[in-house]
Amino acid sequence: MLSRLLLALLWALHWLPLGVQAAIGAAFGTLLYRVAAGRRRVALRNLEWCFPELDASARERLAREHFRWLGRSLLERGVLWYASPERLKRLIQVEGDVGLAERSPRPVMWLVPHFVGLDVAGMSALLFQSQPAASIYQEQSDPVMDAAMRRGRLRFGQAEIFARSESAKPLLRAIRRRHAFFNLPDMDFGLRDAAFVPFFGRPAATLLAPSRMARAMDMVVQPVVAELLPGGQGYRVRYLPPWDDFPTDDPLADTARMNRWIEDEIRRCPAQYLWVHKRFKTRPEGEPSPYG
Repeated sequence: MLSRLLLALLWALHWLPLGVQAAIGAAFGTLLYRVAAGRRRVALRNLEWCFPELDASARERLAREHFRWLGRSLLERGVLWYASPERLKRLIQVEGDVGLAERSPRPVMWLVPHFVGLDVAGMSALLFQSQPAASIYQEQSDPVMDAAMRRGRLRFGQAEIFARSESAKPLLRAIRRRHAFFNLPDMDFGLRDAAFVPFFGRPAATLLAPSRMARAMDMVVQPVVAELLPGGQGYRVRYLPPWDDFPTDDPLADTARMNRWIEDEIRRCPAQYLWVHKRFKTRPEGEPSPYG
C-alpha cells in the first residue's frame, strides 16, 4: 500500500512546473538529512575519505547539499516516468555526440557513473538517439516498486534491462545484436570479478568488467555524465568523446584509469555524486569497515 501511495504522489507531482518540484525535492532532501541518520553517516564518512583536505564543517555543508540534490532526484523520478516525451525533450539538454551508437560499426558501451541524475542519462539515450540499448539494474525487494521502475525505464521501447541477479547471457546476446550497453561501473559489489583499485587514494573494490567486456566484445567506450540543473532549468547530459586508450590488455590499469576519470567528474560536481552508497564497504583483509 505504501509503495502505491508513493507512486501516486510521484504521478501527482509530475504535473507541477519543474521549479516547484525542485523546491519540494530540495526540502524533502533537507528532511532526509535529518531523519536518515544511517545514510547521513555513510555520506559524511565517504566525504571524509575522499576529501580529507576539507574540514568537518565543509564536509557537512557538502553532505547537506548532496541530500538536497538527492531529494530532488527521488521526487523527479515522476517526471522521468510519467511526463510526455515532448516535455522531457524540452527539459533535457544533451551535449556531445549522442548519436555515436547509431553510426558505430562496433557496439558501444556508455560508461555512466552514479551521479544523482543517472536516470536522466538513461532517458536521454531513449529520446535523443535510436540505437537499442541494454542495461543492468538492481532489482527492488518491493515488487510494486520494481515493476514501476521497469515500466518507467522501458516505456519508450528500444531498451532491455536485466536484473543484476540474472545470468549475464541475455545481456551479452543483446550486445551482440548491437545494443548499446548502459554500464554503471562504480558500485561496490564485493571482490567477485573485481579488484582493489584506488579511488580518491583509497583502495576500493571496483569491477574489472568494463575493461574485460570492452576488449572481449570489441566495444567503443563512451563516457556519459548526467547533471541536475538548479531550479526549473532542467537537466544536462554530456556524451563525451569515446576513449581511444580504453580498453588495453591490462584490465587493472584500465580500471584505475576509469576511476581517475570518475574522480575528475566528481570534483567538477561533488554534491551530485551518490555519496550515500557504501563505496568502501569491501576492505582488504584485516582492514575494518569505515562504516562501523
